Amino acid sequence: MAPAPAPPPSTAVEDYLKAVFALETRLGGAVPTTALAGRLGITPGSVSAMLRRLADLGLLEHEPYRGVVLTEAGRKVALRTLRNHRLLELFLVEVLDVPWDRVHDEAERLEHALSDDLAERIATKLGHPEFDPHGDPIPDRELELAEPTTRSLEDLDVGDTARFVRVSDADPAMLRYLADRGITPGVSLTLADRQPFGGPLSVRLGEETHALGPQLAQAMRVAL
Repeated sequence: MAPAPAPPPSTAVEDYLKAVFALETRLGGAVPTTALAGRLGITPGSVSAMLRRLADLGLLEHEPYRGVVLTEAGRKVALRTLRNHRLLELFLVEVLDVPWDRVHDEAERLEHALSDDLAERIATKLGHPEFDPHGDPIPDRELELAEPTTRSLEDLDVGDTARFVRVSDADPAMLRYLADRGITPGVSLTLADRQPFGGPLSVRLGEETHALGPQLAQAMRVAL
């Protein structure tokens, strides 16, 4: 008799692995427990206990004195969850007309319940998109993820023109500010001015100029 299939990962497991993937990508390597605790908003002690469980399941590996990294199995779970999340965000925006500043929380709730079949049906309905509404790349059905090379808007020199391609979806107020000014992924922006001592940047979009604080400019990614 064939062994019973393994049960699907729990919501908590998927959330942890997705967070490890995000931090591993940002840090370029192992993820310290304190960094993961900060991202998840829980205590390092609770994180350590969960990481031991994930390691026992073969989803993580510990690197002494550095932190944890995903195994191939853990990476697949993280990318599947990420694919569900980003497909759902795009579906909510394009099909249900949900504003882009509201889709993150909705997708967080729905991503764990989405089957692979339904995810593929959504992808087909949307024309197999490569990016979500915020410009984040969507893993394909084989869970391959292409990460385009971008740079922060804040790193541009005055006079540079670049295409706005990506922005963090962590702050809905920031997304509303951009949307109200027509600044969405795909538009070309010219850095018109930079105030000293950490002051705002001025960007030109068409005939209009808009002020962007340094925190917002840092969160915006552009391609030259």
